Parts: sequence; C-alpha cells; structure tokens
Amino acid sequence: MGSIVAGLASSHAFAFMEPQRWDDFRERNRQILHRRSGVLPPVQDGVHDETLAMNREGYARIRGGLDRLRTVLADRRPDVLVVIGDDQDENFSTANVPQLAVHVGTSFTLANPLATSEVPYPVHRELATALLEQGVREGFDIASLGSFENDELRSHAHAQVLADLLPRADLPVVLVFLNAVHHPAVEPWRCEQFGQLLARVVRARPAGERVAVYASGGWSHFTAGYPWAAYRGPRTHGAIDTDFDRVVLDLVERGEGHTLARLTDADLLEHGEIELRAWIALLGALGAEPAAFVEYQPFYRAMMGMAVAAWTPEPVRS
Repeated sequence: MGSIVAGLASSHAFAFMEPQRWDDFRERNRQILHRRSGVLPPVQDGVHDETLAMNREGYARIRGGLDRLRTVLADRRPDVLVVIGDDQDENFSTANVPQLAVHVGTSFTLANPLATSEVPYPVHRELATALLEQGVREGFDIASLGSFENDELRSHAHAQVLADLLPRADLPVVLVFLNAVHHPAVEPWRCEQFGQLLARVVRARPAGERVAVYASGGWSHFTAGYPWAAYRGPRTHGAIDTDFDRVVLDLVERGEGHTLARLTDADLLEHGEIELRAWIALLGALGAEPAAFVEYQPFYRAMMGMAVAAWTPEPVRS
C-alpha cells in the first residue's frame, strides 16, 4: 500500500520572483490587459502604500516557506512528486482546453520564460497511468497527454515549482493539469473528488511507495489572464481579496481546509480564488490533516495574496 507522505502548496508567478522584479512584471501584465480589452486598468491604491523594503520583509517569509518545502521534501523521502496546477495558454490553447489532464509521457524539459531548464525531468509513468486509468473507470473525463510539443513543459504553474523544488530533476514526476482560468472550470466539489481519487490510487500502489503532492496556484488575484468575461464583480486588475484569503488561511491552519470544497465556481470567481482548485484537490487527498505550517502575505505590488504551506501525514502501515 502506497502513502501520501507530504502535501506541499504555494502560489506561483510572483511567488518565485524577488520583489525588485515585481513592478516591471506587474506593469507588463497591466499592458497585456490593455491590449486585450482596449482599456488601461487603474493602478491599485495599495501599490502606493507598499515600499520595496516592506515587500522584501514580507517576501522573506514566503521565500522562507518555499525553502521549508525543500526541507519537507527531503525529510519525507518521496519516490514520486505529483504537481497539480492550471495551464494558461502555454501547453494548451483556447482551441483545446481540457478540464483535467494527466501527462503520461516519459520525460520533459522546462521551457517557460519564468523557468527554463534543459535537464530532462523523468515521469513516473506507472503512477500517471494508474491515475488516468482508474480516474476514467470512476467517471472522471481525464485527457491523456502522451507528450508535449518538443517535450517542453511550458506551463508556469508546474515549471516554476519544479525549477525551484527539484532543480536537478532527481525525482520522478507526475503532472496534473486542472483548469482554472478558462470559464467554465471544474467545480470545487469535483476538485475534492479528484484529490480523493488520487489518494485511492496511491493506496493501491505497491507497499512502501511514498508520494508527495504539490498544489500550485492562488490565492486571491485578478490579473490579465483572469476570466473577465465571466466576472461580474466590482474588482479590477491587481485587486486582492484579503478578507477571503484570511478565511482560507484560518481553515487551512485549523485542519479544516477540506471544507473549501463546499464553495462554488461562482464563489471562486467572485473572490479571485480560481486557482484555489489545486489546493482543494490536494486537501481532498489529505482529508482533515492539519498543516505543518502556513505562511500568507498579501502584496499589491505583486498583485496577489501569496501563500505557502506543507502537510506531513504519517505513512499508511500495511
């Protein structure tokens, strides 16, 4: 019987950038929305309330949390890492957007502007195939990805995580794509069910197999890639819903993060939490396991509520 021995989660994009890069990256993102919509969105007032020194102090806590994820991974000694995240027109396009997909190829390199590496990352094909096959048997419409174009992983939700956590590509990986940015997207309750499926698949694996699962995305943010056509609320580019973020933080800290599956697609869309789906899937796999640690910092200059967390469940004894 296999076991999930580590749950890891974090924001991406700005979360892997030092604060001195944020202003340029944020402005480029604002200009992207300008080109798409024809309207230049205003700069959030909160941007002017933050200084580089303040950002560096707050980001040190996030960067420290990301470093702790490396320590957790080393201490828990997994045999495979599953990474769950969305694709933002990088490996997929609007011509073909699967709600769920699993990569079952042999290897890939990182080819995103934010995370590039020519070192091949090996795929744990046995676990990937088991997840795909059992998922389809249980009614999950999962797309099977045999390869990427040129074997290049371009999705920054996955690539940034791997570049930071596994720069030497020394652990087999399973890539899961969970749609978040293209409306309509997977309902939170289905994300939880997918996480529960993953846990069942892991338990059916050979005795002693150790699995780590990483959820990439969130928390609240309204960027150029947001599904603005489906959004009807008052928030504009660069907004952060810190009140809702703190509700999520409280639930995760108390070991009740699995209750986030009760939210709806409309709830996530309203609060800028569309990428919380990856966390909900992870929490579905972990159940009521309390987090070993959680860090949260809102940054208007980075356009997001940043979060990083880890869980260290005990292995199942067969």
